[in-house]
Amino acid sequence: MTPAPSRHPVLELLARRRAGHTDNHRLALAIEGGGPRGAYSAGMLTALGAHRFLPRFDALYGSSAGAFNAAWALADQAGLGAAAYSDPAVLPHLWRPRNLLGRGAVVDTHHLARTVYTRVIPLDYQRILDNPTSFHPIATDADTGLAVDLHPRITDIASLQRALAATANLVVLGAPPIPIDGHRYIDAGVAEPIPYRSAVSHGATHILVLRTTPASSTPSRIPVHQRAFMRAWLARRAPGALPAWLDRYEHETADDDILHQHSTNPELAPHILQVRPPDGAERIIRHPKHLGGYREAVHLGAVAMHDMLAE
Repeated sequence: MTPAPSRHPVLELLARRRAGHTDNHRLALAIEGGGPRGAYSAGMLTALGAHRFLPRFDALYGSSAGAFNAAWALADQAGLGAAAYSDPAVLPHLWRPRNLLGRGAVVDTHHLARTVYTRVIPLDYQRILDNPTSFHPIATDADTGLAVDLHPRITDIASLQRALAATANLVVLGAPPIPIDGHRYIDAGVAEPIPYRSAVSHGATHILVLRTTPASSTPSRIPVHQRAFMRAWLARRAPGALPAWLDRYEHETADDDILHQHSTNPELAPHILQVRPPDGAERIIRHPKHLGGYREAVHLGAVAMHDMLAE
């Protein structure tokens, strides 16, 4: 008789910790960015919470929208954070296309962190600060192009809000680079859209990666017209980040290969397991104001995680 396949080491460690076992491993959760696609990982986090797995992680790493989702999870409000994607009271604050005609940010993450998530849908920032699980929002240094973990810069609610604004400060659509302690930051997606590398550099032995792109959506090269426009914008506002942005295709392809290899070969160390939305999910959210698409994306993300945990 063929023996039943063993569970992936990441799932096994989660189960052991939930059962009360102790260990010397470092277990991290890394959450991909992706703007509206963050609805998928928001749904995955609700499933992790339902299975009582969220407190088992030593650290949560998030890029861009993934960092906001991580913040909701650390505040024990993953369900509220997932619902925010399709909340009609939030959308007008998040997406301001009229600002394309002026100088304001189309996606104002400062306003989102400081106002929307304090007055419209309150995020319990203090609970994030008090959580023993460490929070690591990643951002791109505008002058070096490197991915930077903003965890050491977070000391209070104001600095936490500023870090969240920085990690999701979109190129072109966002604000100018956000200054923090003498450095300027733009969206994490330029340097590290999937923050598993930061987790590895900090000694993580086991990493669960929440993806916001399905396997059916493969990296694509930057169109020529977009390359020229973005080159000009970055050269003016974030010159150090230009090489990282131009190399996105190569970096994304490498990330896909590495994450696939580690997910399908449990013996590889560090142990990394990725969870992805189902094939074809990239067509669910048809435009930034598609509230029904966000709700479906949250549901699909939750189902994908439930299915993974049931293996």
